[in-house]
Amino acid sequence: MHCPFCQHLDTRVIDSRVSDDGATIRRRRVCEACGERFSTLETIELKLPLIIKSDGRREAFDARKLRSGFDRALQKRPVSEEQIEAAVRAVVHHLRMTAERELASRRVGEYVMAELRKLDHVAYVRFASVYRAFEDVADFREVLDRLEHDTATEGQLPLIEDEPPPTKSRKR
Repeated sequence: MHCPFCQHLDTRVIDSRVSDDGATIRRRRVCEACGERFSTLETIELKLPLIIKSDGRREAFDARKLRSGFDRALQKRPVSEEQIEAAVRAVVHHLRMTAERELASRRVGEYVMAELRKLDHVAYVRFASVYRAFEDVADFREVLDRLEHDTATEGQLPLIEDEPPPTKSRKR
């Protein structure tokens, strides 16, 4: 690795530590030429799928857009930063686990809705109203009725609209 101070081509690792979350390694380095010390972070690079937008465009997955969507839905809601970060990580994990090279934006939205439903019902309805393009109060009423019914029976809302709602007899 090049020294950021003198651009010398050779640096030596003097200490390595795994970070708190276990996903990165912090390496302390020293330049052989100028003696300056600096730290580097090493992370795993996993390729996330390309996102296919509704108009057919393909774009690279952007975790900032994902976080922004969560932030907008959860604005002024009693949800901690840690909970939001965990939800974002869960969606990214789902994306990695698909092992697909391309994924419809609709699937990403469904993963987000599933996580929001666990975090905060108001945020879930906010996101669903935009995501599913609610046109009138009846659309809100339908989602609220299903949410209320499923909460009372401790079931889950279906992730895809064509899927029938879960029944009480289904085992987990």
